[in-house]
Amino acid sequence: MPAALARNDILLATRRLGRTIWQRWAGCQVRRRVEARMRSLKASGKRVASRDPDRQTAEIHIRAALMNRFNALGSAGVERVA
Repeated sequence: MPAALARNDILLATRRLGRTIWQRWAGCQVRRRVEARMRSLKASGKRVASRDPDRQTAEIHIRAALMNRFNALGSAGVERVA
């Protein structure tokens, strides 16, 4: 029952630290960001169209480059005003 013990430890830590602090400590935000990236990568196509491994790699790189470009276009620029 190692899973039950781990869950009990998580619940105890959540009670002691509070949910927000525990989430930061456990890295939940990083996991959410990775899951969101994977979801958007999969949204561009259900599967890889190429059969050749080299072409599959190139296709994934192109998808990632497009996602990065779209994110760069959609993110707000921050300028420091002194």
